[in-house]
Amino acid sequence: MKLKVANGGAELAVSDENFGHAYNQSLVFQVVNAYLAAGRSGTKAQKTRAEVRGGGRKPHAQKGTGSARAGSIRSPIWVGGGRAFAAQPRDFAQKVNRKMYRGAIRSMLSELVRQDRLVVTASFAVDAPRTKLLLAQLKSLALDDVLIIVEAADEKLTLAARNLPHVELLAASAINPVSLARHDKVLATVGAVKLLEERLQ
Repeated sequence: MKLKVANGGAELAVSDENFGHAYNQSLVFQVVNAYLAAGRSGTKAQKTRAEVRGGGRKPHAQKGTGSARAGSIRSPIWVGGGRAFAAQPRDFAQKVNRKMYRGAIRSMLSELVRQDRLVVTASFAVDAPRTKLLLAQLKSLALDDVLIIVEAADEKLTLAARNLPHVELLAASAINPVSLARHDKVLATVGAVKLLEERLQ
């Protein structure tokens, strides 16, 4: 299949396998969910009654005090006691193999093409690290909420884009399913599209 190049007037030939793939909603959901889960820190930690400091001696006699039977001042029902079901550090990562991940990326790219949300441009750069210059280029392409994919990180472009809340800049090697799903449009350079195809082989 061929993709129209926005400012070049030409067409870019791409693989049907990568940009004409059937959309697999369940696979995309699973991969996006796994990507988000892998970003969770999982460092929450609380102390059980065995880990809280103190409480080695029985606080008062078993009988005769008029108080409830208590074996430790660090019981979960006492103020300052340990937690009954204390949270422990854990890993939220889910297993997603390479074939599943690439299949999800193919599905998302193909759906972007079908919905006319993928814009391909011959090149994309700014002369100076100015947000105003980047906004002018995006306005000429009628883009507002957009993910920009370039061949490699460009310092000027990075500095120009980092203050815009609805604009995200990524190198082709750093593409991920969450970024593809987050924005209304995706702007990719011809070089970035070719690198994406190489990654999806």
